[in-house]
Amino acid sequence: MLELKDIHGGYGKITILNGVSFKIPQASITTVIGPNGAGKSTVFKAIFGLLNIHSGQILLEGKDVTGETPRQMIGHGVTYVPQGRNVIPQLSVYHNLEMGGITSDDRNKVRERMQLVMDQFPMLRQFRDRKAIELSGGQQKQLEVARSLLLDPKLILIDEPSIGLSPNLVQEVFETLKRLRNNGVTILMVEQNAKAALAMSDYGLVLELGQTRMHDDAQKLLNDPKVGQLFLGGHMDDVA
Repeated sequence: MLELKDIHGGYGKITILNGVSFKIPQASITTVIGPNGAGKSTVFKAIFGLLNIHSGQILLEGKDVTGETPRQMIGHGVTYVPQGRNVIPQLSVYHNLEMGGITSDDRNKVRERMQLVMDQFPMLRQFRDRKAIELSGGQQKQLEVARSLLLDPKLILIDEPSIGLSPNLVQEVFETLKRLRNNGVTILMVEQNAKAALAMSDYGLVLELGQTRMHDDAQKLLNDPKVGQLFLGGHMDDVA
């Protein structure tokens, strides 16, 4: 589904990524872990066309998409759920959801997709006329994930989905992601709760100093003493 080949890039002339390479297969969940400043969120921005790529190559289903714009990436079936709360507080749940299809010229298709997505997330139908600010943190995150599905994506990049949520709500969000994976969507995730995220993932990717250090089955990384000592202890409380 996605392959990065020796990506170097950053913001302007500042280089953050210093040789990131990995592959992720279709219909899988891959969690990216690493210390603060490792470049985890930066990788997502590179994939989605939000920063300068100085060298290297990004392939999506074998097609070179290096340096393409966010609008182009959306057209290729990639959506990005950034860190933090990204709903529009004073708009209704329905209108927030509708914003996910803003780049589409086919309004009928967007309306059809909205009904399908609300079937997947019954809470959205129940609270469709409420302002987004009235939802709980977990409900707002579900709204963000649901909104990312409006254009029927193949790949979702989701950055810190559990930040600010209670353990119960974190589990709810993780179950949502697993359900999407089971329906054929590929998910690449950065998550502060590294142990819990790896436990529900298929693969794990360790970044350090803007480079790929390890890439393996999630369970193998969980059981690797070196990974546990360096990345699954107190070091993982930082946000990328």
